[in-house]
Amino acid sequence: MGKCCFCDYRYLLLIAAVPFIYIQMRLFVTQSQYADRIADAIEAEHQCTRQTRLLIDQISLQQERLLSLEEERKRQDQECRQLRALVQDLERKGLKKLVGDVQVPVAAVVVMACNRADYLERTIKSILKHQSSVASKYPLFISQDGSDPSVRSKALSYDELTYMQHLDYEPVHTERPGELIAYYKIARHYKWALDQLFYKHNFSRVIILEDDMEIAPDFFDYFEAGAYLLDSDKTIMAISSWNDNGQRQFVHDPHVLYRSDFFPGLGWMLSKSTWDELSPKFFFDQKITYWDDWLRLKENHRGRQFIRPEVCRTYNFGEHGSSMGQFFRQYLEPIKLNDVKVNWKSMDLNYLVEDTYVKHFADMIKKATPVHGTDAILKAYNIDGDVRIQYQGKSDFERIASQFGIFEEWKDGVPRTAYKGIVVFRYQTQRRIFLLGPDSLQQLGIEEA
Repeated sequence: MGKCCFCDYRYLLLIAAVPFIYIQMRLFVTQSQYADRIADAIEAEHQCTRQTRLLIDQISLQQERLLSLEEERKRQDQECRQLRALVQDLERKGLKKLVGDVQVPVAAVVVMACNRADYLERTIKSILKHQSSVASKYPLFISQDGSDPSVRSKALSYDELTYMQHLDYEPVHTERPGELIAYYKIARHYKWALDQLFYKHNFSRVIILEDDMEIAPDFFDYFEAGAYLLDSDKTIMAISSWNDNGQRQFVHDPHVLYRSDFFPGLGWMLSKSTWDELSPKFFFDQKITYWDDWLRLKENHRGRQFIRPEVCRTYNFGEHGSSMGQFFRQYLEPIKLNDVKVNWKSMDLNYLVEDTYVKHFADMIKKATPVHGTDAILKAYNIDGDVRIQYQGKSDFERIASQFGIFEEWKDGVPRTAYKGIVVFRYQTQRRIFLLGPDSLQQLGIEEA
C-alpha cells in the first residue's frame, strides 16, 4: 500500500513536471526573442546614433562652409570698396592731371569698352597719336562694361587716361524672344557712362567713341569747330564724325559738311543740355535695345538734326563684336578715313546754321540736273555736273540705292544720311548725286516751273 502511494506520488510529480518544463521552454523562447529584440533595438539605436553623428558632422561642415562663405563675402565686399576707392582716386588724380586747373576742356572723350583688349589697344594708340598735343582740351576716359581682366589691365596701363568701370548685375528682360541681351547691356552702359561724365565730372560736352575705332589727324580740330555749332544752334542735336555712305567711291572733299535728319553715331559729340533731356527718358524706357536707334526716333530728336562730314573722321575696324560683322565687308571696311589735316579754325561754318543751310542746300539742288526714267543711273554717268534723281517711296529708294551701292536702310521713316528726304553722295568723279524724296523740293521751298 505504501509502495503504491509512492508510485502515485512520482506519477503526479511527472505530470506536474511536464507543464513546468513546457513553461520553462516557452519562457526560454520568450526570453530569447526578447533578447533578440533588445539586441535589434540596441543595434537600431547605435545606427541611429551613428546617423545622428553623421548629420551633426554634415551640419557642422555646412556651418563651417557658411562661415567661410560669409568671410569670403566680407572679404570681397572689402576688396570691392577698396577697388571703388582706388578707381575714384585714379579718376580724381587722372582728371586733375589731364584737365589741370586752368584749361576748360572742349569735351571729354570716352571709349566704350567691354571685352576686346586687342581692339581697345589699337583704338587707344590711334587716339593718343593725335590727342597728346591737345590732352588738356580733350581728357580721355575708358569706360569698361563688366570685369574682363585683360581690358581692365590694358586700360590701367596707360597714364594718359582715366579708367571707369560699369558693373551691371541686373537681369535683362528682352522685348522679343531670342534677342541678344548684349544690346540691352550696351544701352545701360551708355546711360551710366554719360551720367558719370556729365553729372559726376561735370563736363559740358562728351565725345563718344567705341573700342574698335581709329581717328583722323584732324579729329579733334573738327570737333572743336563743331562745339561752336552745337552751342550756338539748338536745332543741332549732335556732331558726328561719321558718314554712312563714306566709302571711298562716294566721297571726295574732306572740307565739306552736311546737316542730316539721320543720327550717324560712330564717333559723336553731345552736349550736357541735350543729355539733361534724354537721360531721364533713357532711364525709364525699359525696352531700349539699340541705343542709337532710340536716338533716331522722332519722339527723341524732335526735328533736330546732326552735323556729319563728307569724309569720315573715324574708321570702324570692328569686324568681330556684338553686331557679328553685320555690314562690315560691304559698308564699313571700304570707308575712307580722312588723311588730310584740315585747318578748321580758318573755315567759316556759318553755312551750317539752320536758316542759312536750307538756302545753301536748296541752291545745290537747283543747280543739279534732273534725271528721270529707268535708265537714270546711265544718264547720270554721262552728265558732268551734279545730278538729282527723284524716288517715289521707300521701295523705289531701295531699288535706286542698290544700283548705286549706297546704304538702302531706313530708320523711323528716314534713309541713312538723309536731309529732308535727300541723300547725297559723290559718284565716279566729283559730281554729286542727289536722291530726292517725293516732297523734298517743297521742304526746301523750291518751286519748279
